[in-house]
Amino acid sequence: MPNAASPRPQGEKPRRILFTGGGSAGHVSVNLALIPLLQSQGWNAMYMGSSDGIEKQLIGRLDDVAYYGISTGKLRRYVDLQNVKDPFRVVKGVYQAYRLIRKLRPDVVFSKGGFVSVPVVLGAWLNRVPVIIHESDLTPGLANRIANPFARKVCVTFGETASVIKGGKAVHIGPVVRSELLRGNALQGLQWSKLLPGKPVLLIMGGSLGAKSINGAVRRNLPRLTQTYQIIHLCGKGELDESCSGVKGYRQYEYVHDELPDLVACAEIVISRAGSNSIFEFLAMRKPMLLVPLSRNASRGDQILNAESFRKAGFCEVLQEEELTDEAFLAALGRLYADREAIRARMREHGGGASAADAIAVLIRENSLR
Repeated sequence: MPNAASPRPQGEKPRRILFTGGGSAGHVSVNLALIPLLQSQGWNAMYMGSSDGIEKQLIGRLDDVAYYGISTGKLRRYVDLQNVKDPFRVVKGVYQAYRLIRKLRPDVVFSKGGFVSVPVVLGAWLNRVPVIIHESDLTPGLANRIANPFARKVCVTFGETASVIKGGKAVHIGPVVRSELLRGNALQGLQWSKLLPGKPVLLIMGGSLGAKSINGAVRRNLPRLTQTYQIIHLCGKGELDESCSGVKGYRQYEYVHDELPDLVACAEIVISRAGSNSIFEFLAMRKPMLLVPLSRNASRGDQILNAESFRKAGFCEVLQEEELTDEAFLAALGRLYADREAIRARMREHGGGASAADAIAVLIRENSLR
């Protein structure tokens, strides 16, 4: 893996990088880790995504990052009337991206994927701007498969992914973990959520949009769960349940930002979907996981493969969504809690290795226009 990129030499004109990726928080998190790093090395960072997606909200919290919204269309795998309109939105987005990139003149484009990234990658290619793609999952997503022919390099998290990337473009980078997550303070997490030391904390994260099946399983079983755990439940936008607000030791939030590192730090175990970015971050923080991956009815099955990879490594328990009965849920959670120390030991043996973010920064500099 390359050594960390050095800061910009004195007197050198700042390089410009355009980031893209969105549709979900998972398609933004790697960019959130890279932007401050590259800014510290003298890069001017810009971002291009949808006009009203979650990426705009998340990037809007950063300093000195100009945001440019364009038209986007969702890449669906199911029948929907919007499928008729979305190709026109994508074409419009490509034209907007082309015009903006021609004006902004970035030295390189870094794409995290998601359907919002496709027009940006095509607009960059039309302007002869180098593109680097990041693929978190074990198998490439549809957006990244479309974008691959127009990219110079594809950074992959799992080593096995390199074999399915055409053109010899794959570079095994490993997981990118946001550095601030590793600086969480457990006591501050307990204080912020008004929980007490001494009783284990169960953290539930269903992603930025929440996970209705997980939310339901947790809330149906609150009386039994709160006998053993205090609970921090990140349930997703619009998914708060006021009928549970008075339950002792139960805290629910739609979404958190700056408090997240502290909340993860105070957690004993975690229930989560199986998006690659999240589970690798939990691995880095040594948090045993019960993973409930998105089913093939709602996805291409990437989370199922991610979860199985972690199960084989001994980092988690896995419960498929179709098997999410109350009995199976409580049994899997009980096994996880009982085995938590052995799981943490395996996580420590896994280690961390060199910084993937630093390696990507080197790759970006080496493949930029100057």
